[in-house]
Amino acid sequence: MGKSLIPPEPAEIHEVTLRDALEERYLAYALSTIMHRALPDARDGLKPVHRRILYGMRLLRLDPGTAFKKSAKIVGDVMGSFHPHGDQAIYDAMVRLAQDFSSRYPLVDGQGNFGNIDGDNAAAYRYTEARMTDVARLLLEGIDEDGVEFRPNYDGQSKEPVVLPGGFPNLLANGAQGIAVGMATSIPPHNAAELCDAALHLIEKPDAKSRALLRWVKGPDFPTGGTVIDSKEQIIEAYTTGRGSFRVRAKWKQEEGNRGTWIVVITEIPYLVQKSRLVEKIAELLNEKKLPLVGDVRDESAEDVRLVIEPKSKNVDPALMMESLFRLTDLESKIPLNLNVLIKGKIPKVVGLAEALREWLDHLRDVLLRRSNYRKKQIENRLEILGGYLIAYLNIDEVIRIIRTEDEPKPVLMKTFKLTEVQAEAILNMRLRSLRKLEEMEIRTEDKNLRGELKGINALLGSEELQWAKVGEQVKTVRDLFGPKTPLGKRRTNFADAPEHDLAAIEEAFIEREPVTVVVSDKGWVRTLKGHVADLSNLQFKTDDQLGQSFFAENTSKVLLFASNGKFYSLDVGKLPGGRGHGEPIRMFIDLDQDASIVSMFVTKGERKFLVAASDGQGFVVKEEDCVSNTRKGKQVLNVTAPAEARAITTVQGDQVAVIGTNHKMVVFGLDQVPEMARGRGVRLQKYTSAQLSDVTTFEQKQGLAWKDSAGRDQGLSWKELADYRGNRADAGRVAQGLPKSNKFNRPIE
Repeated sequence: MGKSLIPPEPAEIHEVTLRDALEERYLAYALSTIMHRALPDARDGLKPVHRRILYGMRLLRLDPGTAFKKSAKIVGDVMGSFHPHGDQAIYDAMVRLAQDFSSRYPLVDGQGNFGNIDGDNAAAYRYTEARMTDVARLLLEGIDEDGVEFRPNYDGQSKEPVVLPGGFPNLLANGAQGIAVGMATSIPPHNAAELCDAALHLIEKPDAKSRALLRWVKGPDFPTGGTVIDSKEQIIEAYTTGRGSFRVRAKWKQEEGNRGTWIVVITEIPYLVQKSRLVEKIAELLNEKKLPLVGDVRDESAEDVRLVIEPKSKNVDPALMMESLFRLTDLESKIPLNLNVLIKGKIPKVVGLAEALREWLDHLRDVLLRRSNYRKKQIENRLEILGGYLIAYLNIDEVIRIIRTEDEPKPVLMKTFKLTEVQAEAILNMRLRSLRKLEEMEIRTEDKNLRGELKGINALLGSEELQWAKVGEQVKTVRDLFGPKTPLGKRRTNFADAPEHDLAAIEEAFIEREPVTVVVSDKGWVRTLKGHVADLSNLQFKTDDQLGQSFFAENTSKVLLFASNGKFYSLDVGKLPGGRGHGEPIRMFIDLDQDASIVSMFVTKGERKFLVAASDGQGFVVKEEDCVSNTRKGKQVLNVTAPAEARAITTVQGDQVAVIGTNHKMVVFGLDQVPEMARGRGVRLQKYTSAQLSDVTTFEQKQGLAWKDSAGRDQGLSWKELADYRGNRADAGRVAQGLPKSNKFNRPIE
């Protein structure tokens, strides 16, 4: 028959609001990420991918000391049976478990190229081989004895462990990093022996707080070593709350050379820092002249880290040189602590040190109880079988006769000797060769031993005190395996206080100071010239442009720019263009309005006061610190409304103010009449009908008013000669005699 041409009935369509659909799906995604990807379980310290890798290796019988197997085989088995995700993601996770610079206690023993501290990747999984380490064996110990719960794998074909038995304090010993949805985790590695000592104290005193446990757990213990320079109070705070961070510095030593020369050798770098990137960064800073105390850097590392830093000269203070490197490079790194873990594998929670160890210990006790119950069932089953064997041995001829003559020997055996079905089945399954071995003494000895073991197990299951004693023994065994005298257990990271240095000396150490001349054209093009150049007559400008102003500075100076829109802008001289060209427009560095122009530019000093004035005669006194801006947008100080604009600025030096207008009229009055403000329109300084303010200046009454004429010569009027111009703020003033025709005092900002 042909196929029906009638279209199928459409499935029932449910209308759902977009908001509800998104909320439901996003929540499902968030939960999946938190539970099955990003956060470690507090009990075994593993995320699902790591747990699956270790269980997959267990199934492949890759115990310590056995032959290595190809990583491709491990990754393939894990992906096919337990972890249906990308093969590269699984391999990357496995590689990290094998790297002794990433994992404090590696769980995978790798053979081949598994990457290095320079950041080079591992070889492809077809080239590398792996097996488990003793730490991984401890984590899995008891998994075949019903130590933990199992669940169906993703396709229901087999089972995987929900959590590993975790006989090693893996959560804190190896740490974890992860970013979920709305939460993250960051746990640095710790010393396993110290964690075991703290756990033993916690068994003795279950109510002990995190603060008390810090007697044993001093702080993180990174695989790459380094020095933690945080105060004890900060460390206590971090472990009590489960949130904080650790400042880790590289370890260095000074090596003496010939004729008083020396070098600094860095032997340990902070955790998770790639050495090659670190060297590149130092070289980059050297080229940018931001490390004036450093002469050269080179990497002499082989198996161990050896970074050599050469000073600029032998007179440099090595500690100060290192301080400049710590401040600018990853030789000092901040490692966050965010003890966000899954409690009982279900609830994400930020815990303190005590609670993290308590979760591990409670889990060890649960595993002990599960294993004990499993062993109890095994013994009871074996005792039942041994009882059947004993009956069979004592009545062997009758047993053989029944088996030979009866069509269904099992029920006959059960009825004749009052056997259970298990016993009868065991007798029927016996091999003939076992008959001669079935000696009564052997059976009775095994029975006696098993009954003794069962008595011990029952006592253990009935006494919490015995259970904790057993857990304590287990923890002590781990502590001895990874004690401070073992190569793997020896503490690598030490603690120290950050050295105190004079801040001014550190600032000096950062950037090499060089004198420069800042040149600004009329049209707002800016550039710097090397050195302090007084004669600028040969300087070239663009067509229709000319010199606006110039001033001396250093490449470390900061510059303030006062614009006609009443805003102040801050610029770094070091970022201004140098070289032989015409420079670049000032608008490349600040967000200056198109219709705004530069009123004045000068080097920041920090403790001065300025008198600022607008073209409509308004003005006030402002502190220099109130003018400094931290953004490209600048800081509005003098409020102006078009068509008025900011017109003049002068340093406050003296007790008198002189204001001159475009009408050539000048008024002189006391500075005390002008208010000091951080921002605003100010007060009227001079009154105009059709003119505008041209310039302002301040001076000492005793010394009189001074200015420069067009030829640059010093001119002035004494206090007596200024009698006709003296008045009050907001006066119109009088036409000035002898003042420059430009109506400008030409006084630079000092």
